[in-house]
Amino acid sequence: MKFLIISHVEHKMIANQYFGYAPYVREMNIWLKHIDEVIIVAPLSSNDITSIDLDYLHPKIDFRKVPNFNFTSIKNGLISVLKLPIIFWKIFWAMNNADHIHLRCPGNVGLIGCLVQIFFPHKKKTAKYAGNWDPKSAQPWTYRLQKWLLSNTFLTKNIQVLVYGEWSNQTKNILPFFTASYSETEKKTLQNLKVTDTNIRMVFAGTLVEGKNPLYAIEVVKQLCILGYSVVLDLYGEGKLRAKLENFIKQNNLQEVVFLHGNQSAVTVKKAYQNSHFVILASKSEGWPKVIAEGMFWGCVPLATPVSCVSYMLGKGERGVLLEQNLIADVKTIQNIFENPKYFERLRYAAVNWSQTYTLEKFNSAIQKLI
Repeated sequence: MKFLIISHVEHKMIANQYFGYAPYVREMNIWLKHIDEVIIVAPLSSNDITSIDLDYLHPKIDFRKVPNFNFTSIKNGLISVLKLPIIFWKIFWAMNNADHIHLRCPGNVGLIGCLVQIFFPHKKKTAKYAGNWDPKSAQPWTYRLQKWLLSNTFLTKNIQVLVYGEWSNQTKNILPFFTASYSETEKKTLQNLKVTDTNIRMVFAGTLVEGKNPLYAIEVVKQLCILGYSVVLDLYGEGKLRAKLENFIKQNNLQEVVFLHGNQSAVTVKKAYQNSHFVILASKSEGWPKVIAEGMFWGCVPLATPVSCVSYMLGKGERGVLLEQNLIADVKTIQNIFENPKYFERLRYAAVNWSQTYTLEKFNSAIQKLI
């Protein structure tokens, strides 16, 4: 089988080996276990490999480079218009060569893929919509267009669209799905997930950008420290907000309680989860936030905003805290957990039991049924 991946993810090549954003590539490697040949249509960068990049594990990869593009300004829009015919042409012929078309959405390249696949109604297709599928959420028009195209059973045929969460009034090709990071063999009982640190430890993992709202996590910790709690926050990730966060930490004398670790390997972040009581993510938009599921797997009580399927992941508050992004109210809720150890353990127990049902083995089995 020739399996085609249409993706906006920026790739890198070293010694004929292709690399990409680790969580995405790690997931795709599970798909590729069941594939004979792979065609990838995506942007290719000359940047260096970093700790958050991972290589594809497949011997037969036909990589077809397309240029990056966006419509964020008039100038970029005009340049992008000139690029579109090349991108359409490459995607069309890649789809023509493929047995199975796999679209990665939402993204600019994925949007073009959604349009071009209309010309191939009889080819088998899957689409992974990794963003927020909530029909009521405010999203860019390009995202709404992709969702409309993928849901339209007249234009988009012979496809299964994998989305996070269960939503009412969906077309028959929409399939609630999940993702996974850890194996059945890594499961541990709650008794073996005790944190020995005397401090209350919280962990944030993600890009340091407005959408992930890392500053709110720091503000929460600041208020808890003012109330007299020994709280430590470890942040993993890089982004354009780093300088702003460093200034905030310095101005508020938080150097001994808030630590910016930058991009780290999956192994390092896993150890951080294992040594933390809480995982926090006050994000403005998500798909299936892996950081929340991963933290829960290792016994962290999740503190997260109710965007996308997060409310479902947290059992509407049965296995974590749905943040209101009202600092006073959220700090009071977290303080209540600090003061009630039995409540904390109940949340941990529920979080672990839920997250550990979503293993790599279960994910692999679900993928096999789609291919």
